[in-house]
Amino acid sequence: MQFIRDNIGLVSVACLSGAMLLWSLFGNRMRGLKEAGIAEALQLINHKNALVLDVREAKEFDAGHILNSKLIPLGNLRQRANELEHQREQPIVVVCRSGQRSSAACTLLGKQGFSQVYNLSGGILAWEKANMPLEK
Repeated sequence: MQFIRDNIGLVSVACLSGAMLLWSLFGNRMRGLKEAGIAEALQLINHKNALVLDVREAKEFDAGHILNSKLIPLGNLRQRANELEHQREQPIVVVCRSGQRSSAACTLLGKQGFSQVYNLSGGILAWEKANMPLEK
């Protein structure tokens, strides 16, 4: 107990960093977001006709994107969500560079009633690391 009182700053930092680590691991699940790894995303795309929605900026998209993906930058998604109306009951795999923007997009789409929205874990970086093809 004396150690904790003497080192309250260090103990606080350790607790905070542990909480941040747990949030990064379980935060999306607690918010109700579905994650899809590369293999699961491929299954959704190839066998369930999932739409791949890229929420990066046009410049990033032009540098390389998943084949047949649709570009709607995250900043425009709220206004352009009606373009996805035909996909409301179909799977949508949302992708960005690393998975952060796409998780925000998944939340937004979920609130608008899209039932099968999946965040691509690790984003395009994970896709490239798995040696999956990109279209330019």
